[in-house]
Amino acid sequence: MTAEKAPAPSANHCSKNLREWLTHLAATDRLAVAKPGVGLVHELAAVSDQLELDKAVLFPKPDGHEIPVAANLLASRKWIGDCLGVSEDDLIARYQDAVRNPLPWVEVEDAPVQAVVHTDVDINGQLPVPTHNELDSGPYIAAGLMISRNPKNGIQNVSIHRCQISGKDRIGVLLLPRHTWTYSQMAEEAGQALEVAIVIGVDPASLLASQAIVPMDFDEMEIVGALHGAPVEMVKCKTNNVRVPAHAEIVLEGRVLPGVAEPEGPFGEFPQYYGRRANRHVIQVDTITHREGAIFHTIVGGGMEHLLLGGLPREATILESLQRHDPAVLDVHLSRGGICRYHLVVKIDKKQEGQAKNIMMGAFAAHYDIKQVVVVDKDVNIHDGEAVEWAIATRFQADQDLLVVNNTQASKLDPTTTDGGVGAKMGLDATIPLAADDFTFTVIKVPGAGDVDLDAVLDDASAATAIIANE
Repeated sequence: MTAEKAPAPSANHCSKNLREWLTHLAATDRLAVAKPGVGLVHELAAVSDQLELDKAVLFPKPDGHEIPVAANLLASRKWIGDCLGVSEDDLIARYQDAVRNPLPWVEVEDAPVQAVVHTDVDINGQLPVPTHNELDSGPYIAAGLMISRNPKNGIQNVSIHRCQISGKDRIGVLLLPRHTWTYSQMAEEAGQALEVAIVIGVDPASLLASQAIVPMDFDEMEIVGALHGAPVEMVKCKTNNVRVPAHAEIVLEGRVLPGVAEPEGPFGEFPQYYGRRANRHVIQVDTITHREGAIFHTIVGGGMEHLLLGGLPREATILESLQRHDPAVLDVHLSRGGICRYHLVVKIDKKQEGQAKNIMMGAFAAHYDIKQVVVVDKDVNIHDGEAVEWAIATRFQADQDLLVVNNTQASKLDPTTTDGGVGAKMGLDATIPLAADDFTFTVIKVPGAGDVDLDAVLDDASAATAIIANE
């Protein structure tokens, strides 16, 4: 089977596989290509880090490996909008619509991702797995979709977990107490291993869908189908019953072993700190399949791509949750300074006092990662950190507008929480009191400032010399 040529995406097109997106990035001068031979240990991550806000990077023959590595696929919210075929302003609405209207996938018999099959597994020998941060315990698969099946009903779940290469055919994996972890517990209680697949090299929509906050037994690949506007083609793994995207680049088929725990970590995580070393779940890898001329995608731990992939899906699902309970909620934003996870800003059309505090509590319940919520009025640009800080400075009083909740479930990766991930949450009501008089909170404005034609008003800068010299 020969490698497929990726068609160039058209305007308003959602890229449906990794090659299509890379082709589009190259056509729009957003893809850099490194010289062959960049080192997999730290050097590749260092180059990616330097370019993370400007360009994606393709690394041919990293450390002499035949499979190239791609990094920095998503450098900004604008890029995410581009990959989904919408404007940046329409991102959250597009994602919400896909979650509300999932499109089931279809199964196919033949798939490019199974063109090459390795049954004698040697992960580091067969795949170019990088080591990113200084204290990382070794090579990590950091951009792999982990697809697992509910052992009772067969419904699949899609998520991303850090995967440490612990041996030729062994992976240490951090499973937080959500869906994959629950499936592994169900399998272990039945005395079975949990069948899984780690899928590397997918389109941006698949990466984004994997981060959706959805109920148990909601297959995220159906969100991908809705984002694509067509069902995703899936194929059964060679050695287990998991179905994987047919047009992905690489698949590692394996099992989460019951009752087995081995050391994993440290690993550089999204808060820009390291997740500690501890005994964690273990995956036995049985087979590796990949496309002809496969491309390996990596996400540098704690980098912009890491943050954006977690931020936007959470915004969409948190907004959905808050609006379900209060239609006064207009928009939400997980700030870059809050690592796109911990600090949430909520814009509301305030109707009554106390409303902001109810919304804060709803936000805390929407996802345990949320540590701080600032509620602002509809005149505040929630994507502008200075505007939010101004609202806090001029519309917030700590003795009246502060909400603190102690001993809550929080992120286990937040270094200020206890070992069990218990911490505090804080809400700030930075909205104008409804009883305030019209004048007190009237924002200053220079008449006509937005209508000035600077080209008509300004003279040549050289005129300044004569004016200063009084000539």
